[in-house]
Amino acid sequence: MPFLRPYMVTLGLLACSMPPAWATNEQPEAHKGGTLRILAQSDAGTLDPQISYIALTKVLETPVYDTLLTYPKFSGPGAHPVVANLVEAVPLPEDNGRTYRLTLRDGLYFSSGKPVTVDDVAASFRRLFKVGSPTAGPYYGAIVGARSCLENPITCTLDGGVETDARTRQIIFHLNAPDPEFLDRLAWMHAAILPADTPAHDMGNTPIPGTGPYRITEYDPTTLLRLERNPFFHEWSHQAQPAAYPDEVQVSFGLDGEASVTAVENGQADWMYENVPLDRLGEVGSRYASQVHLYAPLLSYFAMLNVHEPPFTSLKVRQALNYAVNRHAMIIYRGGPAVASPLCQILPDGTPGYEPFCFYTQGASPTHPAKNWVKPDMDVARQLVKESGMAGQKVTIIVPSEEHGSATAEDIRNTLDMLGFKATVRSISPAIAFTYIQNTQNHFQIALAGWNADYPSASSFLQTLFSCETFHPNSDNSPNYSGFCDPEIDRKMQEAAMLALTDREASNHAWSDVDREIMAQAPFVPLSQTLRVLLLSRRAKNVIMTLNDEILFSQIQLQ
Repeated sequence: MPFLRPYMVTLGLLACSMPPAWATNEQPEAHKGGTLRILAQSDAGTLDPQISYIALTKVLETPVYDTLLTYPKFSGPGAHPVVANLVEAVPLPEDNGRTYRLTLRDGLYFSSGKPVTVDDVAASFRRLFKVGSPTAGPYYGAIVGARSCLENPITCTLDGGVETDARTRQIIFHLNAPDPEFLDRLAWMHAAILPADTPAHDMGNTPIPGTGPYRITEYDPTTLLRLERNPFFHEWSHQAQPAAYPDEVQVSFGLDGEASVTAVENGQADWMYENVPLDRLGEVGSRYASQVHLYAPLLSYFAMLNVHEPPFTSLKVRQALNYAVNRHAMIIYRGGPAVASPLCQILPDGTPGYEPFCFYTQGASPTHPAKNWVKPDMDVARQLVKESGMAGQKVTIIVPSEEHGSATAEDIRNTLDMLGFKATVRSISPAIAFTYIQNTQNHFQIALAGWNADYPSASSFLQTLFSCETFHPNSDNSPNYSGFCDPEIDRKMQEAAMLALTDREASNHAWSDVDREIMAQAPFVPLSQTLRVLLLSRRAKNVIMTLNDEILFSQIQLQ
C-alpha cells in the first residue's frame, strides 16, 4: 500500500509508550461516548474501498467496511494469521488448494439497514474487476473467470469462480491454481463486501454503505470527514471488528504540522495523523512524552524509477543512482538512527523473506555486497553514467508537496546534478501524488514514495510493485508504476509463492533471491525504513496499534 507522506523523529527526544499486547475484552459501555477529533494535512482521496490505495483511507475506513476474513484487531504474537470476520470460520483448502468454502454469518446488516446476503458477496467480487481495482489482477486473478473479467470488465460474471447458495449462506471460491496467499487477500481492504446494487464505477466522494461500527455521514475533501455510529451494527467478533468507543469521529483536513501539534497539545484535537515537525520534537519529547506512541510497520521509503522513460531506460543510469544516493542523509531526513535505518533492498526488515544485502555502496558489486550501507560510491556512479551515454539529459523528480519530502527530493536532485544530469523537483499534492505516478500516461521519470505492506508477505512488495501482471500500459491505474517486467523473474515469483504451500522456509529464501534479482536490475532506489510515531491528546487512552491496521481509532477511549 502506498505511503506518500514522510515521517521525522529525532534521537533522544521521544519517550515511547508501547501499545498494549492485546485488545481489552471490556465492553465499550465503560468508556463509551464523545467525539474523537483527528487532524490530517491532506484529504483521503476517493472513499471507494475497492479503489483507494492510500494508507490514510484504509485507516479511516477500517471501522466502516468489512471483508470476509481479517487480521485480528490487536497486536502481539497472536495477531496473525487471518481470522473469520463476516464469515463463521476460516476455511480449509479443498481440491489441493483450488477451492475455499465459507459460510456467511447470520444477522449482518449494512448501514443502510439492508441485510447482507451471499449475493452481495458475489457482486462485490465482480465489482472489483468492473471498477478496475488496483489489486484485482494480482490478488484475485486466480479466481476462475477472472481472466475474462480483466479483459472485459464490463461483462464480468466470474462464472464458475464464485458460487453461492442462499439457503446455506455458503460462498465457494474456485481457483484456477492454488494461491497460498488467497486467504490473506480475502482480508485485504479491496475485498470489502458492499451492497450488490453499488454502482460499478469509482464512487469518489460518495460513501458506500458498510457493515462496521461507523458509517461516513459527511465528506468534503477540502475540509472534513465525519463518521457516526452505524445504528445497524452489532459486535459479531471482538477480535475481528470490535464495537467502537467514540460516538462520533471528526477528521479535519488542511492544518499544517505546526498548527496540528499545537492543537493536540492544547487538547483541541486528539490525534494528528502526520508526524511532529522537526522543530517541535524537543518540546514534544520533554513535555508530552507520555502522549507519543511508536511502532514498527513494514514500511519503506524509496525513489521509483520509470524504466520506460530516459534516462532510466538505461540499466547503468539506474545502477549509478543507487550507487550515488546518500543514504546517511536519508536517515537524517527521517529523524536519525533511533527511528530510521538505511535500506539497500526492496524488502524491509521484518518481512518474510528478508535477508539483508547491499549491492550499491562504496566497495560493493552485484557479487560482493558492501558492509557499509550508507557510503555512496560516486566514482563508480560517474563511470556508469559516462558508459550509458545519457549524461546531460533533463530529469524531473515527482514528490508529494510536504515539508520533509522536499529535503529528500532536493538531495536526490543535487546527486543527479553531480552525475551530469539537469534535474528539477516537481511537487504534487499528497492527495493525488500516487494517482499521478500510477497513471502511465503521465510519463514520470522518478518519483519519491513509500510502501507499507498490504499484509505481511514478500509478494506485497515484490509482486505488487514489480511483476509483469501488475504493469498496465496505457492505464491510469498501474500498481507497478516503474514499468519493470521480467517474465523470468515473474516465473520465480510464482515458484516462491507456491513453495509456501509445502515449505515456508524454502519459500522465504526464494523470495530473498527474487529481491536480489530485481535489485540487480535497479528499477528502484531504496532509501530508508522507518518507525511510525504518533502524537495523541492527553485524554486519548487505550491506544491500540497493529501491523495491518495502524492505529485502531475506534478503540480510543476519551477520558
